Amino acid sequence: MRKIKVGDDVMVRAGKDKGKRGTVLRVLDGDRLVVENVNMAKKHQKPNPQRGVPGGIIDKEMPIHISNVGLYNPAKNGADRIGMKFLADGKKVRVFKSDGEVVDV
Repeated sequence: MRKIKVGDDVMVRAGKDKGKRGTVLRVLDGDRLVVENVNMAKKHQKPNPQRGVPGGIIDKEMPIHISNVGLYNPAKNGADRIGMKFLADGKKVRVFKSDGEVVDV
């Protein structure tokens, strides 16, 4: 089970976008994530009339290392570390390290 999944609300802990919040759009193989509106880069794009894509300079989200983000904890109002725990019925869940609250039920 991964500690950070697609659709999670994360906060950047290190780098040029420190303090920004966003939603995980993709988890790439290994240890990189694509987060919404984080680590933006300019891309020069050629037009493609068959797909209806205009040409020009676009902003694109680039991958960020998983160690530079933390899952957003609303109780703490910041990024928090994640641990794993087994419930009484044997189900494995993610929990916040700071307060032990279950992330997903």
